[in-house]
Amino acid sequence: MAFNWKTFQTRTLTAIVFAAVMLTGLLWNQWSFFILFSIIHFGCWWEYFKLVEKIYKIEIGKTIKYFFIFCGFTLMIVIGLKYIGINIWVGKDDFKINIKWLIWAGSFLLLLVFLFQNKIVPKKAKWMCLMGLVYISICWGLMLDLTNGIEYEIRDKSKFEIFIQNSFQIYIPVIIIASIWINDTMAYIVGSLIGKTPLSVISPKKTWEGTIGGIALSILIAWLIASQFGFNIKTMIVIAAIASIAGTFGDLLESKLKRMAGVKDSGSLMPGHGGFLDRFDSLLLAIPAVWLYVFFIMK
Repeated sequence: MAFNWKTFQTRTLTAIVFAAVMLTGLLWNQWSFFILFSIIHFGCWWEYFKLVEKIYKIEIGKTIKYFFIFCGFTLMIVIGLKYIGINIWVGKDDFKINIKWLIWAGSFLLLLVFLFQNKIVPKKAKWMCLMGLVYISICWGLMLDLTNGIEYEIRDKSKFEIFIQNSFQIYIPVIIIASIWINDTMAYIVGSLIGKTPLSVISPKKTWEGTIGGIALSILIAWLIASQFGFNIKTMIVIAAIASIAGTFGDLLESKLKRMAGVKDSGSLMPGHGGFLDRFDSLLLAIPAVWLYVFFIMK
């Protein structure tokens, strides 16, 4: 496809504003991080419901929507925040009851009841709603979990590195998000300039040349950043590669959902980028893939 300067300028300006908001939420403190991804979680769910409604030509009541968003939110907390509990003393024994697990257990029982209420939502749409818990809520829960107890190697402590250390564990999440942004931008530029071979019928505008170029440049930039700031080069390169490759599949998955729903964008939050799902579709598969690497291979 031909390179469109007007589209690129719109996407770039929107991306700059978006990046400023994201970086503020990521770097400020733990609560800004949590609030940021809670808002993203809600936005992704709301647009996901709209796609499901268009795919099955039904209307999902607000009660059902808020119920699933609440269940998803508690699931995100269960996965991502490990230390929310209360101690109850009985005699000489100390029993610790974890509030978040109690809330999620109650939500899970209600979900089971919902499965048998076929008159509320058609069966196929119902399973799509349940899949949203895996597709959206577990993803953002794993993102929060990546900020807990991740150790990384520092060879030469610069002021930037000390800032990163003192700003809780945002090292891995920042690498993932940066890799996705770089991959998306470079894939668009390379694909527009030299792209000729369509990647998939699901997303005809994507090309193999753009996809490979985006992944390669994402890895190259990760290597340059790691070398400059003293990060672990292997960790940076591997995570950048995993995030870029898995992110491409995430983009294709959301494109498939939009084709099934017959829409171009999942929302209109950001000019040139679409809605929440359009902006974060790559992360929804990249985060679980990186999480598996971090907790089962890197550690």
